[in-house]
Amino acid sequence: MQPFVQLEIIDWGVIAAYFAVALAIGVWSSKKRGEDSDGFFLAGRNMPWWLLGVSMVATTFSTDTPNLVTDLVRQQGVSGNWAWWAFLLTGMLTVFVYARLWRRSGVLTDIEFYELRYGGKAAAFLRGFRALYLGLVFNVLVMATVSLAAIKLGSILLGWPGWLTLAVTCSITLLYSTMGGLRAVILTDFVQFFLAMVGSVWACIHVLGMPEVGGLSGLVAHPLVMDKLSLVPDFSDPAAWIPVLAVPLAVQWWASYYPGAEPGGGGYIAQRMFSAKNEDHAVGATLFFNVAHYALRPWPWILIALASLIVFPELSDLAAAFPGLEADKLGHDAAYPAMLTLLPPGLLGLVAASLLAAFMSTMSTQMNLGASYIVHDFWGRFIRPEATESQRVRAGQVATAISLILGAALGLMLRDAGQAFQLLLLIGAGTGGLFILRWFWWRISAWTEIAAMGGSLLVAGYFTFVHDAIGGGQMVAMEDWQKLVFGAGLTTAIWLAAALLGKGEDEHVLREFVKKVRPGGPGWKRFEDANADDKSEPWAVPRQLLGAFVGCIGVYSALLGTGLLLYGENLEGGCLWAVTGLSVAAIMHLKP
Repeated sequence: MQPFVQLEIIDWGVIAAYFAVALAIGVWSSKKRGEDSDGFFLAGRNMPWWLLGVSMVATTFSTDTPNLVTDLVRQQGVSGNWAWWAFLLTGMLTVFVYARLWRRSGVLTDIEFYELRYGGKAAAFLRGFRALYLGLVFNVLVMATVSLAAIKLGSILLGWPGWLTLAVTCSITLLYSTMGGLRAVILTDFVQFFLAMVGSVWACIHVLGMPEVGGLSGLVAHPLVMDKLSLVPDFSDPAAWIPVLAVPLAVQWWASYYPGAEPGGGGYIAQRMFSAKNEDHAVGATLFFNVAHYALRPWPWILIALASLIVFPELSDLAAAFPGLEADKLGHDAAYPAMLTLLPPGLLGLVAASLLAAFMSTMSTQMNLGASYIVHDFWGRFIRPEATESQRVRAGQVATAISLILGAALGLMLRDAGQAFQLLLLIGAGTGGLFILRWFWWRISAWTEIAAMGGSLLVAGYFTFVHDAIGGGQMVAMEDWQKLVFGAGLTTAIWLAAALLGKGEDEHVLREFVKKVRPGGPGWKRFEDANADDKSEPWAVPRQLLGAFVGCIGVYSALLGTGLLLYGENLEGGCLWAVTGLSVAAIMHLKP
């Protein structure tokens, strides 16, 4: 069977139409943004919750997202998705606990937070170093992973070499991002979200209707698929359930710093919260994001991934069908774009446009976010503090272009999405607990964060480059999940020791932080006089934690209940959806 479908005029027309819309939004937004940092990096701080929530969802869905889901499903089954489903715990804590705190901070970036929470030269160093690390190294790595997926998409669907796919899409992304700033990014995200949802659902319906698949009933009954359907791993096999379920739910969600699910709510999620009209809009945006990201979107991708096991059971089948795909880019994640080649004209163009738009959405967000770190937290803070607002905007445009070039270039060197995902998890493992507790425990200082950062890099470097090589190969080899657990434990021990043994921050700095952000709780009890007007109010965090727990139950019930309904297990699926309904009622009562 030769699966490749050549794009026709209607397909190219749909793709070109999206490119034109993106450029038009950039031109329009350039007239609205203003010539200041808030306008370029935060869209004037007046965005509504629904637009920000959609933008978060769109940014989190990049071209690599369905590829990653496909890789997990084909190799580990549907339950393999707990590797990212576990991050819902982080997301719900952001909704109920951290969204209001971030909005009260009044900072332009989450890196600026360092000189609000800490003081002195250590805080300044931390701000500058993290600005370069996150703005260049980490940010470029994220862009490289999504560039890798775009390369595979272009090779399989468009018949383009990787460099051409990136040249076309990145040029358009650069134009609208530099013209309109974050406002253009958010508005194009809105268009991309609906393109992506329509495209993925429609594509799923078509794939399920193929004779080889035989509809939902044929899919779930197929011998190549049946052992991949379980929503949870095999609990009789520790080698299956420990890395797939136990580690993500017990360690990974709080220990790892991963884009879109940062412990304590940082990165582009924080950037969207800063750009909200007020605290309530920041909370509403993050709540919508977590519901849509985990409960609304995954199943079309999962079903297509399962169907790919029927059409392309082995990597050799993919290689035979797409001889033009470079050998070092061939992986199970390539099965998703391969399945899309089976779509008819028109629908193929719509889906291709939605995936290209997803890539451009994530790239534009990372470019704008990285530029805000480089310009606001490094260049404007240490190199040119006297720079005018218009100079900062122009510097942001230059930084945007540089980060784009670096991210796209690195994307040409990576092999598969799973490889990049594991690397991102290992870097920073163990620092997440600090990002959570620094809001509520005065003992955490700038030196604590420096110790955590240094320890994390050393531990990650050891497990990545040294452990399996020393001793002439006599060291016991470790799985990725074991490296994550040990790395998180070592790093956590390092920063806890630094917090307990090191010198705390100046009391004036801490009192000013408490006065502005009002975190409350026993960790700030000695500074409660700095917030005397609110002493009669009960500490909100216990109620917020209950809301986060109920929110997780509701979203997980919707996610798993949908899967059971699709599998034909209507009673069990209906019961889980009833739990979701009860959770919604409880959340309405709790009010985040």
